[in-house]
Amino acid sequence: MASGDDDDPIIEEIDVYLAKSLADKLYLFQYPVRPSTMTYDDVDHLSAKIKPKQQRVELEMAINTMSPNYCRSKGEQIALNVDGTTCDETSTYSVKMMDKQTFSSIQATTNTSRYAAAVFRKGELHITPLTGILQMRPSFSYLDKADNKTREKEAANEGGDSSQDEADEEAKAITVRFARLESEQARQRRIQSYEFLQKKQAEEPWVHLHYHGVKDSRSEHERQYLFCQSVDASQNSELVKTPKEYLMMLMPPLAEEKVVKPVGPSNVLSMAQLRTLPLGEQVKTLMKNVKVMPFANLMGLLASGTDSTAVLRCIQQVALLVQGNWVVKSDVLYPKNTCSAHSGVPAEVLCRGRDFVMWRFTLERSVMRKEIASIIKLPPEDVKEFLEHVAAPRINRGWEFLLPTDVDFIKKHPDVAHRQHMLWLGIQSKLEKVFNFSKEDFMPKNCPQPGPVHVSGEQRLQMAQERAQESQLSLQKALDARRAESSVPLRQKPVSDREDEPMDTSSSPSSSVLNGSVNGYPGAISLGFDHTNGNGGSPTNMPSPELQEFVLKTFRKHFVLTLNELKRLFNLHLASIPAGQHVLHSFSDHMLQDAILLCHCKQIMVPVSIPHLLWSKLRIHTGLFTKNYRVRRNVIQARLAQEFGDVSKADIDRLLHECCKSHSGMWYLKGTIQS
Repeated sequence: MASGDDDDPIIEEIDVYLAKSLADKLYLFQYPVRPSTMTYDDVDHLSAKIKPKQQRVELEMAINTMSPNYCRSKGEQIALNVDGTTCDETSTYSVKMMDKQTFSSIQATTNTSRYAAAVFRKGELHITPLTGILQMRPSFSYLDKADNKTREKEAANEGGDSSQDEADEEAKAITVRFARLESEQARQRRIQSYEFLQKKQAEEPWVHLHYHGVKDSRSEHERQYLFCQSVDASQNSELVKTPKEYLMMLMPPLAEEKVVKPVGPSNVLSMAQLRTLPLGEQVKTLMKNVKVMPFANLMGLLASGTDSTAVLRCIQQVALLVQGNWVVKSDVLYPKNTCSAHSGVPAEVLCRGRDFVMWRFTLERSVMRKEIASIIKLPPEDVKEFLEHVAAPRINRGWEFLLPTDVDFIKKHPDVAHRQHMLWLGIQSKLEKVFNFSKEDFMPKNCPQPGPVHVSGEQRLQMAQERAQESQLSLQKALDARRAESSVPLRQKPVSDREDEPMDTSSSPSSSVLNGSVNGYPGAISLGFDHTNGNGGSPTNMPSPELQEFVLKTFRKHFVLTLNELKRLFNLHLASIPAGQHVLHSFSDHMLQDAILLCHCKQIMVPVSIPHLLWSKLRIHTGLFTKNYRVRRNVIQARLAQEFGDVSKADIDRLLHECCKSHSGMWYLKGTIQS
């Protein structure tokens, strides 16, 4: 230590004094837009004012209009734009020329505890703490005044001052609105808003000051307060310290670092603050903010080393499993005794509606907003909020679930997935009672696949037609084989080129519709005639008269039937006959088909996904439903007009209701509509 002192000897000792006379009044002004060599000491200061709480200062300084660097035309133009042609007390520039400029302050720093002004005199250093450090910059508020004046002129020119306009203005109705009771959370947001802060700053009044130049006697007098008024060491105890105390000030002991809360909205929590909460609160806070999240992402947001089993226990208390992802529960978002911010709907009703939306996403990837709204009967704003929590809109596909199905989580935790499935079954039963629906109403038509397969309508129709043709060929082969085994030889006749050749032999279309017919269509029977091939029937294989009579009566009531439906009706007919009176003890599908053909019925192959074989006595069905399994009303009406001429609306309605079923604006043959 001795050698060190010799190398660095003390040259002079200076006494330091702390002056307190101006401790709460001393400000340091900086002019960053001007070099230090060009001061404003010699410039006339016209006025000065301050807001002490905000530490905001404004200075008005004169501009030398006689300087060769001053442009008079620009100065006059600026004054004209700001004040116009009038000159009164409210004018900014009284001489119709920009002859002054305003400097406005901003705080260079908010913490001035480390800054002081020092004066050295006679071997003594006197320091005074600074109250604030302000940077003075030119203010351009006069441009805002010019813009406002321009807008006022434009509004006056557009508005006009006619008496008619004034009369219309007086006739306007006044809407009275009452302010809603402000919640504590809304109040905190309002207090932290920029508009509120601007309003608070404007409320503090200006304190007008008198400016004294550097060489003024009053300034010289005030500068004397920069020196300590008492040089007694006992009164400067702040600077009189023992070596130990001084060392403690230079090297303070280590203390625990305090977590400084970041400045931000009251409802925002930083990750550092989040990890100070218990695990359950961490999971609840994350799910409440994110709404939907995979389990892997949740583990990534928590601190490293967190037990996944404990996280699983916590998340099941605040969230539900939807497609392998966790979605926050409705009662967490909408606690009891709260209501919707959009419509004022109570929290209980909101929870039921949101649970229905979540349940729908457990069944399929996409839902339609209109369908949801029609069931839960909530305002559109609330329904949109439910969907935005867990889904995103897609063009022509409704709202699709935000995240892909997390298959890995379901495979890794089958017990949790099963428990959540049972929980959803309980929620489903409650929702069915509240909204009066059945799960089958919303079952997806196609099983979910890893990748969506898009099949066009033409492709589906072509596949259905191919399956129908294959089925028709197999039936025709079976029928030909059975007839070949018959003991009576059949004489072949040429087959008609038109498969749908009508058997109607009446003279005019109108008579075929209205006269001597069953429901407006011919019902004559020609026994022993094969309608399919035009061949005479075989007496040995001819169906019994009782069966033919039943088929005829049935088709007079039901004009379109499937073979299965006809068999069911025939079994009911047999069951209604008293015991001992059964004439036909057994029958086969072939016998039933022969009886149908003998009644002049036509076989229709409807091209749906599973081909339907129907029998009908009405020839109009043959051409309409063999190309498509559903037809619009105008197509049916046009076909009837083509076949029979002018047909009344009552006849068309009777035909449609007796032979078809309507669903979503389309007409289907009875027995082919898909559930």
